[in-house]
This record gives sequence, C-alpha cells and structure tokens, in this order.
Amino acid sequence: MSKKKKILISSLLIIVVVFIIACLYLNKLHKEKETINYNNTPTIFVHGWGSDYQAEESMVKYAQTHSVTNTVVQANVSPSGKVSWIGSIKKGAKNPIIEANFINNKSVPSKETNQAIALSKSSAYVKNVIIALQKKYHFRKINFVGHSMGNLQIAYYLRNNVDNQKMPQLCKQVSIAGHYNGYIGELNAPKHTSLSKNGLPNKMDTGYKGLLSLRKTFPRSAEVLNIYGDIGNNSDGAVMVNSARSYRYLISSRARSYQEKEFYGKNAQHSQLHENKRVDRLLVKFLWGK
Repeated sequence: MSKKKKILISSLLIIVVVFIIACLYLNKLHKEKETINYNNTPTIFVHGWGSDYQAEESMVKYAQTHSVTNTVVQANVSPSGKVSWIGSIKKGAKNPIIEANFINNKSVPSKETNQAIALSKSSAYVKNVIIALQKKYHFRKINFVGHSMGNLQIAYYLRNNVDNQKMPQLCKQVSIAGHYNGYIGELNAPKHTSLSKNGLPNKMDTGYKGLLSLRKTFPRSAEVLNIYGDIGNNSDGAVMVNSARSYRYLISSRARSYQEKEFYGKNAQHSQLHENKRVDRLLVKFLWGK
C-alpha cells in the first residue's frame, strides 16, 4: 500500500473516531436535558462564614456543564446591605442561579453568646438579596442552597419573613453542612447531643432555640434535602452529624417533603462537601430533576 493511501486511510479513521465521539457527547447532552425540568424559578446559593461566592462555584459550574441552567448572576451585598448585580436574568431564562456574595462574611461573630440575635440580624443579608431580586424581576417562587452558616441565615430569614406576602414562595431548599445546633468549638454550644426519633436534640444552643417557631410556621410548600458529612468521627470536622440532622425536628412535620443524605470519607469534610461531585449530582437531581 502506498504512503498516500496509508495517510488517507489514517485521516478517514481519525474523522470517523471524532464523529463517533461527537455523536456520543451530543447524545449524552440530549439525555441529560431530557431528565431536567426547566422553569424560571431562581435558585439562590448562600455561602458560609468567612467565605464568599467562590464556595458556590463548583456546584454552579456543575449545573452549567450539565445543561441545567443558561443564566448565572452574582448578587454582591455590602456590609450596609446594599445589593449590586453582576449579570442579568433575561426573560425566558432557564433555571437561573444567583450566587449570593456577602462582603461582611463574618457577620455572626464566632464568640457571640446569643447566636439567635446575631443570626436573626445576619439573615437580613438574605432578605436584601430577595428584595432586590423582587424589585428587579418579580419572581413568585425561589429555591435555596446553603452551606454551613448560610443555612442558619436562610433558616432565620424564613423564620422572620414567613408571613410576608411580598416575598416569593419557597419551593426547594438544600442544606449542606448546616450547624443548626452549634458547631465544634462554638462557645456555649452543646458538645455531645442525641436525637429522639423525631429529631429533637436532648440539648439545644441559643441559635437552635431561636428557630423553634419554625415548627409552626415553616412553609408547607417546601421540599427539603439535608446533606451532611462524616469523616469518621460522627462529624465533618466542623459540624457534628446530629447538629446537622437536628433540622429535621424544626421542619419535617410541615415541609412538603424532607430527606437526609449522609456522605462519608475525606470528600465529606466540611469544606469539601461543596466541592464533592456526588453532592453536585444529588443537588441537580433534587432541584431540577424530573
């Protein structure tokens, strides 16, 4: 066989292989789109203490690369509560995502003795994002994804605004590594707790006590997924499993649905949970799956 023919055959084989790979990739994307429920309900991601929007990036990028959303904007909140936007949500946006970014990311001091008061005040940042969102876009429904302290800010926002008819209805909430009944090393937080069958902790810190009213007011429209980690000592290194699971007692009797998912190993560490691809897959399925 001549050298020219060998080159021609090699080129054709390369083209065929590239074509097959492209077809397989497009088929995969098509199947992924078929399993996604598209609507215009925005999902607000809220980061934890001492963090910023970058903690949300891995989860958001996973949603983008899996054709879940075509719109991601950032809501920067100044220490005074003023919201400025990076990007815009156009009419017809599919599953828009809002990355909350609190400039005052340590608004709840780690040594604050009355966490209920501090968290209630800090939750105003979440409210400010939603007020700015409503003023600009007038959404009727929202989803939340929180990590660490972001979950407490979300929970206190819900506690403080449940009767406010101007606020959008909560559809779905994903809690990741929420320290509802204190975190490891927190002043005055219970160090070892047990939970009853309905999730009631035998000891409560002030932040948890401040949320007890949710048992009578949590939105009945909401579906909740509670994700937490165990690196081998019944904690994710920062939050005890039972602290995260204590959210159940506060809301499960009223929520439309409530489910828990525990992750294990080094990728279940507190700050690794929002970098964990298994968490990403579960989050996408829960929030946007058919």
